[in-house]
Amino acid sequence: MYARERNITTKLLAAALTLVLSASCSSIDDDLSDCDTDYKLDYELRLVTNMTTELETQLSTQTELGLAQALRQHLERIFTDYAHDVDLSFYDTEGAMPRLQHDQHIMNANQASYTLYLPMRQYMHLAAANLLENNLVALTGDDRCPTAVLKQEVRDTISSHTTGLFTARQPMEVLSGVDQTFNVHLYMANCAAGLVIDPRNEDIKDIKVYSTGFASQFNINDSTFVFSPQSPIVRTDVVKAEDTNELCYCSVTFPSKEPSIPTRSVIETTEPFVSPYAEDALWQFRAYVTKKDGSVTQTILGIHRPLRAGQLMIIKGHLTSDGAVETHDPTVGVSVTLDWSPGHSETVPL
Repeated sequence: MYARERNITTKLLAAALTLVLSASCSSIDDDLSDCDTDYKLDYELRLVTNMTTELETQLSTQTELGLAQALRQHLERIFTDYAHDVDLSFYDTEGAMPRLQHDQHIMNANQASYTLYLPMRQYMHLAAANLLENNLVALTGDDRCPTAVLKQEVRDTISSHTTGLFTARQPMEVLSGVDQTFNVHLYMANCAAGLVIDPRNEDIKDIKVYSTGFASQFNINDSTFVFSPQSPIVRTDVVKAEDTNELCYCSVTFPSKEPSIPTRSVIETTEPFVSPYAEDALWQFRAYVTKKDGSVTQTILGIHRPLRAGQLMIIKGHLTSDGAVETHDPTVGVSVTLDWSPGHSETVPL
């Protein structure tokens, strides 16, 4: 069902980061011999995503094409081959692995060149892109390599991510008197989900949708996601199209947990978005439908498929006369509470 879009790969720093070692370049290392040797880092932003396939598969009818286009436009800053900013850190490989060099650049392009000055030694290099315009996620603990993380704002209820986040990790050994080129690939760290609801002319006053069950931070050095004991509730954004009554409620987050069955990472597997179903739900959509009489119906949709970095997943459903969201997707569990009130839940505000 899910496939990789390998045709959306773009050279991010095609001309590269040239490491020119000169006697005036750095005080990190006393050995600055052979400082006339050039070292080059080629950066490539690799967008591995199923977005086009998911849109074409799930929103394929004539009345849904406008909604598919609207959702594509809504996510254009998420699933992108464009980097606004890049953060580059070079760390010692011994002891606490402190940072030895730090560079930040505004790119506003998909190609750029920078010159850095580093002495000969072994490094662990970490890179992150598109952080400055994402107010929800920050790079923290980056003074040391093992503690460098993309950390999400800590609140019970949060908004969606506003940019596609990309990271890379690369061991480097800068040698004396040897021409070297280091190829660094940046991969996406967040993802998106959409709940498409057909109201079917039901007499309702309002719909609010949230999602939950996602990681709260990403450890860059070992490429692992961290989950809080209480997963935050994520507000969705409403996506509309003029030629349909259907509404899409979209959130952009870190990925969900994986099934207990071992699966390979998005970088390694040939089909990164094909995976076994989990016995229990891995993440949720929560819909709150207010009817004309003021009563609220809560529907919890428990999704048994993992939502992975770089992935868009669309769940489709429709309203029933009692305000519930019904879906025919066999991988989605449904729990409905009629006449719901905030006293039934301490984490979802209306």
